[in-house]
Amino acid sequence: QVQLVQSGGGLVQAGGSLRLSCAASGSILSINTVSWYRQVPWKQREWVAAISSDGGTNYADSVKGRFTISRDNGKKTAYLQMNSLKPEDTAVYYCTVDRILFSDPDMGAREAVNYWGQGTQVTVSS
Repeated sequence: QVQLVQSGGGLVQAGGSLRLSCAASGSILSINTVSWYRQVPWKQREWVAAISSDGGTNYADSVKGRFTISRDNGKKTAYLQMNSLKPEDTAVYYCTVDRILFSDPDMGAREAVNYWGQGTQVTVSS
């Protein structure tokens, strides 16, 4: 069974920093692009950043220069370092992977698509 388990987040004052982690568990063979999204109540989920399997990164304009996405393939973990946080960054943050290749004991190599983490709350006070 494949899971994406998020950690980090919490409450921080404006101007502070937080780091989110997204760890894949299970018999993982490969992980494609990892993305971070965020959502506030009554608003559509917003894309924040993405990192491809070869390390290429992209950011939403709202976080460019403040957030850094990275990954450690050996640890099967992706990170979102958030600096210079603003109250408008307050949201539930989700990590997602578009494609995961994993080993099933009965069926061999299998591919799963659009896996999401459980979400983690980030609150930035003014």
